Amino acid sequence: MNKKVLIPLIIVVLLLLAGVVYLTFGLHKQRRENIELQELAALDKAEMESEYQQFADQYTEMRAQITNDSLVEQLTQEQLRTEQLLQELKDVKASDAREITRLKKELETCRAVIRSYVLEIDSLNRLNQNLIAENTQVKEQVAEANKRIEGLSSERESLSEKVAIASQLDATGISLTMLDKKNKTTNKLSRCKKFQMSFTIAKNVTADNGNKTVYVRLTSPAGALLGNAGQFEYENRNLTATAKKSIEYGGKETSVTLYWDVTQALEAGSYNVSIFADGNMIGSRSVTLN
Repeated sequence: MNKKVLIPLIIVVLLLLAGVVYLTFGLHKQRRENIELQELAALDKAEMESEYQQFADQYTEMRAQITNDSLVEQLTQEQLRTEQLLQELKDVKASDAREITRLKKELETCRAVIRSYVLEIDSLNRLNQNLIAENTQVKEQVAEANKRIEGLSSERESLSEKVAIASQLDATGISLTMLDKKNKTTNKLSRCKKFQMSFTIAKNVTADNGNKTVYVRLTSPAGALLGNAGQFEYENRNLTATAKKSIEYGGKETSVTLYWDVTQALEAGSYNVSIFADGNMIGSRSVTLN
């Protein structure tokens, strides 16, 4: 064959082979990232199922220890509702983002409700202690109050673990804002030079106060993690954060803002913001950017 024909043909074949290798590598990388995202979604669903089950068990224990018929009926209704939501969660697929988001919001409501009952029972405990001091002269009332206090004291001990669940932080009002090179807000993905991730940690009187480190993971529409701000532990595994920040939390509403400088090409689609603190995922939101 003529060399003038053979050489260009060889070049074309080599280019085709290079393209196949590049495409195969890219598909493998994307598949690996998708698997990691699916594993995280499954872990998140498993954690939600565990919390729902803990809340349902918690209601059973509280009903067994409380003599107030009205309060027992309220706890029964909340337990039935929690068990129904747990069954809905078990039936849904981890990949169903819309349904998982709905059930996550319901979980936040359940957490707030059970926290209110923990505080109510604690308030009853303090009230009964005051009744003992005020009614020492009435023997029958003192005897009855002592029985109730003994019951509530043991109940308080059993609720110590439940308070840990109720004290979990909640991130609300999550937003993802694009900033241009002048640090001004832009709605054009092509002009985005920095992401601003803002949210509010809700008021929680049962949470431990003090210095806390908040981690944020920002993933692209393809499921790839953006940035690398070190690792943190979640569900017995190490995850990489896009950004992290230390805050001082005093139990009141606390606004938090973090930034990530864009270092790669961005694609249009749904970006996911997940927030972690104290080893828990405390909030997440998906934002569509164009």
